[in-house]
Amino acid sequence: MLRRILRFLFAVPPKPPSARKSPVKRPSQRTPTPKSKQRSVPKGTPTNPLVGPCYVIDGDTISIRSVRIRLWGIDAPEMDHPWGKKSKWALVQLTRNQNIRAVFDGSASHDRAVAKCYLPDGTDLSAELVKQGLALDWPKFSGGAYAKLEPTGVRKKLWRADARMKGRYPPGSTH
Repeated sequence: MLRRILRFLFAVPPKPPSARKSPVKRPSQRTPTPKSKQRSVPKGTPTNPLVGPCYVIDGDTISIRSVRIRLWGIDAPEMDHPWGKKSKWALVQLTRNQNIRAVFDGSASHDRAVAKCYLPDGTDLSAELVKQGLALDWPKFSGGAYAKLEPTGVRKKLWRADARMKGRYPPGSTH
């Protein structure tokens, strides 16, 4: 009885039909994206270089002005893998208080635009991470551009990223 009285006293009147919003699809209700469209550039990706401070998501993904960007030509460990957090924090240190310039190549990876990203002095972020041994050159996408920068033995250290590149990711893994 008390609940009914409280509901009556504090009820919000319904909106008129003209003020109601159209139904919004929830993420679980979305239809899967066909594989042929997964490589297309995400909507809202600039065609010109994008410059600004960045937010680091992980060792090979940043965000500039709400545009998620995958660093070109490299693969860094995932956050839950060995060296994943160290890779992310190295990228945070490189980009801290800097305006990053992202030059898009027109491709995408998992709803992220792919771009070569540079510090104001022209330093390539991908090259720096590979030099530090916190990311690997991914020849399939870079054509081997960063292969000579890899320290000796880094592929054993970052074995999970190396296995993913070669299509031998450990069974039962989600990444």
